[in-house]
Amino acid sequence: MATAATASATAATRFTLLACAGLRSRISRRPTAVRFQRQRGLTTTALLKTADLLPKAQGQPETLDYRVFLVDGGGRKVSPWHDVPLRAGDGVFHFVVEIPKESSAKMEVATDEAFTPIKQDTKKGNLRYYPYNINWNYGLLPQTWEDPTSANSDVEGAFGDNDPVDVVEIGERHANIGDVLKVKPLAALAMIDEGELDWKIVAISLDDPKASLVNDVDDVEKHFPGTLTAIRDWFRDYKIPDGKPANRFGLGNKPASKEYALKVIEETNESWEKLVKRNIPAGELSLA
Repeated sequence: MATAATASATAATRFTLLACAGLRSRISRRPTAVRFQRQRGLTTTALLKTADLLPKAQGQPETLDYRVFLVDGGGRKVSPWHDVPLRAGDGVFHFVVEIPKESSAKMEVATDEAFTPIKQDTKKGNLRYYPYNINWNYGLLPQTWEDPTSANSDVEGAFGDNDPVDVVEIGERHANIGDVLKVKPLAALAMIDEGELDWKIVAISLDDPKASLVNDVDDVEKHFPGTLTAIRDWFRDYKIPDGKPANRFGLGNKPASKEYALKVIEETNESWEKLVKRNIPAGELSLA
């Protein structure tokens, strides 16, 4: 009887151990939501579903307190700069809209605030506006950073402007602040703003009717004639009404190819990775 009882107990124990092992195995196969662990306990998501992201406004537009956060499907705040994945696959990238086309409020990601919400820029305590409407959807490529300690030998040795890379999206849609769109890059403009390098990636949303027709800089001129010149001239001249000098452009004052744009994106993504891993001092930038 004692032998039978011992055998029964042993079998039960073995069954329990196997069941626990199976549970651990199933747990270990579950996809993790952590892309990598940032230092000091900060994490960011790998399996963030961009289709579930929604802008959530706090405060009244055109006030100093106005902020537009991004929230995920569970209502949790995420950073449009750090948490939205850069790549969407097959040469497609995510683009976060800061300034909708045909508007003039100078909205931008608050790189020094937790969750980096979108706010209206200020100067001497006053809200900033462009002197005229911007004619394209404008915003940033997430998970990119123009390193202010790195000189670009292609562009007069200019240093980065300490911000994410800007995108000018030329499609027909009037997007909203905080929209996350899938775009494909087409060209790059090397704007030099008061000595700082401020890349402008020209792109088009995948859902635009002409998206399949444009795949490089020459296609833009063919299907959107005059647009590249208009973008360059707009960003060259927008500070002149405030009494400031015109911005300049490197690379021969011409838009670079898609291949070059992809190079810029890759390099600035690598700089961002160094930033969030704290291989480069963050200064006042928020990594949360």
